[in-house]
Amino acid sequence: MTNPAQRTGIANLPLHYGKVPPWLFDRMTKLAREISIAIITEFGLKEMLRRLSDPFWFQALGCVLGYDWHSSGVTTTVCGALKEGLKGLENDLGFFIAGGKGKTSRKTPAEIESVGHLLKSPASRLVYASRIAAKVDNSALQDGYQLYHHTFFFTADGSWAIVQQGMNETNHYARRYHWLGEDVTDFVCEPHTAICSQAKGTVLNLIAAESGPARHTITQVTLEEKPEKIISQLKKLKALNLPPRHHLNLEDIHPDRLSKTLLITYEQQPQDFEQLLGLEGVGAKTLRALSLISELIYQVPVSIRDPARYSFAHGGKDGHPYPVDRKTYDKSIEVLHQALARAKVGDNEKLAALRRLRAWV
Repeated sequence: MTNPAQRTGIANLPLHYGKVPPWLFDRMTKLAREISIAIITEFGLKEMLRRLSDPFWFQALGCVLGYDWHSSGVTTTVCGALKEGLKGLENDLGFFIAGGKGKTSRKTPAEIESVGHLLKSPASRLVYASRIAAKVDNSALQDGYQLYHHTFFFTADGSWAIVQQGMNETNHYARRYHWLGEDVTDFVCEPHTAICSQAKGTVLNLIAAESGPARHTITQVTLEEKPEKIISQLKKLKALNLPPRHHLNLEDIHPDRLSKTLLITYEQQPQDFEQLLGLEGVGAKTLRALSLISELIYQVPVSIRDPARYSFAHGGKDGHPYPVDRKTYDKSIEVLHQALARAKVGDNEKLAALRRLRAWV
């Protein structure tokens, strides 16, 4: 459900390929710039981050800019239009955007560090938030969606928000993940609230609140058990015949290939699950293997709850799937409407954007 105090979540979108026509992207870039300037001027930098971390508002922004509301491309295109539109204005606004799609996403740390001299807080803290969020959604939450897009929004005072997206080529959907730094109290326990989805499944959810005991057990295993013992345990587990619907897949776990990673974890002695997740080499397969040990040897299960919920709406008039959050709904309309009214673009473009906003409402 949406929560006015924590506007973060996950959204699912049909996976579409192709590129935005240049004539459309050019207009999206100009309008995105004007809307961003208006929101930052009228409501402030932190409100801009809060809006971007709200999946509903982000979806509305995509509609206003003129992109298909239900396409996976809305994520990459809106983020790209914002980054291109605000290029050169970062220092004046105190608002920065790093990352993007594919190879560009891997440049995020370098892009953050490149403006470190303009920040009032250490760039290293922002780099860490970017990296650990990507690891959480790729490895600690194994929902079948491989990340291919990561955009990091941040301000000079160190506030941040993240919009990242993964693809699932089996069900042909993309899933979008939203983060808001001011609401994250624990990177590995419910860091974002699941809100929107059109496709759900059985997942390995190590960031669920109910996975707390498993996170502790997994960390203790890497601290106290020598790598050769863990490998021996995994080899024994490989001989088990698990039910076909079991969420942990033994077939793609190769104990012998995990030796190097487990040796690193044993030598590094991570003090908690977040430190374990942050270690180089600790990825999805390592965590699946350790989850197997946690569940089948220590009888400490990992959550299989898919955090993605519902579809693109603020709620239903009859209370299903949940009551309309009128305050958040009205605020979304107000912010976009005022931003459009203040935007310095042609009357025709402004009217067209306002019509798209009304259609979304």
